[in-house]
Amino acid sequence: MSDRQTVDMYFDPLCPWAWITSRWLLEVEQVRPVDVRFRVMSLAVLNEGRDLPENYRKLLDGAWGAVRVAVAVQQDHDDAAVRALYTALGNRIHLEKQPTGPELYTAALTEVGLDPALAAAADDPAWDGPLRASHAAGMAPVGMDVGTPVIHAPGPEGAGPVAFFGPVITPVPRGEAAGRLWDGVLLVAGTPGFYELKRSREVDPTFD
Repeated sequence: MSDRQTVDMYFDPLCPWAWITSRWLLEVEQVRPVDVRFRVMSLAVLNEGRDLPENYRKLLDGAWGAVRVAVAVQQDHDDAAVRALYTALGNRIHLEKQPTGPELYTAALTEVGLDPALAAAADDPAWDGPLRASHAAGMAPVGMDVGTPVIHAPGPEGAGPVAFFGPVITPVPRGEAAGRLWDGVLLVAGTPGFYELKRSREVDPTFD
């Protein structure tokens, strides 16, 4: 359809909130004229130089592998491959609670028909240049004081995309509920001068 809109979502595979938002966007595709492209950002890059709690710092120290593998696929394959890999990684990380590492990366790559040798990208800092470039493309329009998910959505008619953090939701809205939330996103994205709508989170992410 010529009137379909393309939406870019920037994700770090380790973020459970990004995972839920990504599953919501896949629901939106089924009920609205939207095509989602998944792009890589990095929580480790975002938080470089920041004063963080020790437990979160340890998490980020181990967060380079998954994003390097994802950006290696993003560099050398099409959008469908990135989407498939993100799903394969996310199912293992968030639903099956598998530890990240070579075994997980190899299994995810193999599942979606990609070269399992790409798992070696996890330990190769040569991929940090493309990773930082993808991260910057995602974060520059929204600012560096947010995390993931970041979405680049259609803005006001005649203008470019509007980038924002979120929506942060749990559990995944399904069917028309997903579509209604998307309608609301478009409404605020199309409102000149709109910047923020937020409340404190009181629950953990659920993956139903």
